[in-house]
Amino acid sequence: MGDLHRLIVFDLDGTLVDSRRDLASAANALIRERGGEPLPEDAIGRMVGDGAAMLVRRALTAAGLPVDAASLPRFLELYDDRLLDTTLAYEGIPQALSLLAGDGTIAVLTNKPLAPSQRILDGLGLSGLIAKTIGGDSDFPRKPDPSSLRHLMDAFGAAPRSTALVGDSWVDYETARGAGAAICLARYGFGYHGVDAARLDGAEAIVDRADEIPSAVRRLLADT
Repeated sequence: MGDLHRLIVFDLDGTLVDSRRDLASAANALIRERGGEPLPEDAIGRMVGDGAAMLVRRALTAAGLPVDAASLPRFLELYDDRLLDTTLAYEGIPQALSLLAGDGTIAVLTNKPLAPSQRILDGLGLSGLIAKTIGGDSDFPRKPDPSSLRHLMDAFGAAPRSTALVGDSWVDYETARGAGAAICLARYGFGYHGVDAARLDGAEAIVDRADEIPSAVRRLLADT
């Protein structure tokens, strides 16, 4: 899969796939079961990025409902029933992955649990170009802790300067910076609202469409 000393790592939700409607549907189903009023889809989209447990906590709290030990398992059951109802790869993502597969190894690093992540990638036909996926229920701390990204570097023989992380959120930005990797931010993703533009240093790439990702990543890794 190309030059194994280059590593291109993608976030999942808000970067590779638009899963906001299905996540919101599952969260609102949980809220309704608990007797609450559903939240706007955009509001739930802004809660995504730190893993399912945090999404559940944020959604129930916003709805004025308590969080208990059954909340997360029930949400995961509800989400499992909706996983691919409306979730799609962003326009241009399959082509971007195909182009970048010739440049290096492609991996996915997400705070979503591995099983649903893999089902989405398989269901949308994206798995064939992805060498490894690490989910939020792995043995590593979730992003923005850089341990999982460093593990991917070690696994595929990539130095930090030969690694780029493509994501849509400040969590992804901090993960890349913590590991010494380059960062490409997807402004089209639903996690970009939390990016603090004042803290960007100009070394990152920012794209507005998925079809801009290959050229942006190639610029970031041009000297490797």
